[in-house]
Amino acid sequence: MSASRLLDLTLPVGPRLPQFPGSPQPHLVRWAERERDGYVMEVLAASTHAGTHIDAPAHFARGGAGVDRIPLSRLVDVEAAMVRAPRGPGGRVGRADIESFESGRGRVRPGSAVVLFTGWQSRLHEDDFFTRNPGLTRPAALLLASRRPAMVCTDAPSIDCGGDERFPAHRVLLGRGIPVVENLANLERIGRRDFRITVMPAMLKGASGAPVRAAARLV
Repeated sequence: MSASRLLDLTLPVGPRLPQFPGSPQPHLVRWAERERDGYVMEVLAASTHAGTHIDAPAHFARGGAGVDRIPLSRLVDVEAAMVRAPRGPGGRVGRADIESFESGRGRVRPGSAVVLFTGWQSRLHEDDFFTRNPGLTRPAALLLASRRPAMVCTDAPSIDCGGDERFPAHRVLLGRGIPVVENLANLERIGRRDFRITVMPAMLKGASGAPVRAAARLV
């Protein structure tokens, strides 16, 4: 695999990374020092849903799989279908957007990753980033779920519209065992090229989610 064809889709986790209101700010604390201990080590304190992260079914579905039980086949070098649906504050990605994509590119294949490009990531440091982000409607989530994708991803901080405490898209997708990846970066650099996606979460036993390192392989 040529490194020149890889594109990092990950937000770095650090003390300046914006977080959902009420979520803890990530802290990387120096624990061991080379002069004292002979090596350097840090302690990380952060939400399991910080930055670019994956929502496991357990995030919303009672009895759903934790992040450690998501099969690698759903995460590594997966064919990706990018649905381009630029949206402003409070925008919704609806069933018609999915149908329009499929009319031009063909039906979403089972086992592929659906990637929603809303353009919202450009507002990462705006005050309304977490409260007015665009999201997937319930009818659109139901249509995507019927296609049996490996995962559904977005460049927004949530697959649901900001402020929608019913979380319809989360409930539809996670309730059917479909992981959700949020806060992808650099999607605009993919352009119209075909690509495959890899999302590697930390192996946190029983956790509802985990930060990930996500990358696109341009093909």
